Amino acid sequence: MTEPRVAVIGIPGKWSTEVLADALEQRTGFRQVVDMAEVSLDLTDNSLRYGSLNLCELDGLAVKKISAEYSPNTLDRLEMLRTAEQHGVRVFSGAENILRLVDRLSCTVTLRNAGIPMPDTVVTEDLQAAFDTVKRFGEAVFKPLFSTKARGMCVLGGEQSDDELRTAIAEFKVDNPMLYIQRKLELSGRDLGMVFLGGQYQGTYARVSQSDTWNTTINSGGRYEAFEPDAELIELARKAQEPFGLDFTTVDVALTDSGPIIFEVSAFGGFRGALEGAGIDAAGLYADHILEKIGR
Repeated sequence: MTEPRVAVIGIPGKWSTEVLADALEQRTGFRQVVDMAEVSLDLTDNSLRYGSLNLCELDGLAVKKISAEYSPNTLDRLEMLRTAEQHGVRVFSGAENILRLVDRLSCTVTLRNAGIPMPDTVVTEDLQAAFDTVKRFGEAVFKPLFSTKARGMCVLGGEQSDDELRTAIAEFKVDNPMLYIQRKLELSGRDLGMVFLGGQYQGTYARVSQSDTWNTTINSGGRYEAFEPDAELIELARKAQEPFGLDFTTVDVALTDSGPIIFEVSAFGGFRGALEGAGIDAAGLYADHILEKIGR
């Protein structure tokens, strides 16, 4: 029986992309990393080409990262992968499943419709409504609809004068026409990444701030450490990821004085946090899951 050929959609040279490609190569002997910036979709023959390779002729595509930074262009890349799915290529996670997560608003609406607790959130294009929201919240985090690892986010309110606040909101709106505003919460410098594979809980790691920054991301100097959640918290995270049907994901959870809240469900999940914080070989587990689903 011929071993399946599964390529990794990701960023060449990036650790999480390469470690998944390594894990698949160890199991199948086939290794291919695909940069979507160099992929062409030809609808005359319904091919999806990366150099001389037609991705529609592979057995699977594991999407570790669709682009270095999220943007509306990310959605276009995912749409291209639907052509491969139409040819019978298994995409992990499915293109439409990821599409619902790359846009922060889509993720938020899905979570709230499922009754998942989240920070107080207002979404508007109206500058006055945004100003009123910040005054009501005291301090608020403004988030781009397409971003990861807190990129492009900022905290407004606090000690700003009304004029300063109005100016800051208007400046943010230049690049973010739809204003996504969340109440800033006191998180004691820590939040959680809860790892799921095929909907099954695998473990939890904490991201811990090492500075005075408002977020805990590794980009801002945070570090990973182990964390043991109780059964109630695990069940909350399971319910949060369930509507999206992902093959692999991390649920971002914060513990507050009023109970746990969900920030988001990751479209791709964090390999490094799982390994360094929880001792989970996510790449190996994911490779095994992919090959099982393909029917190796």
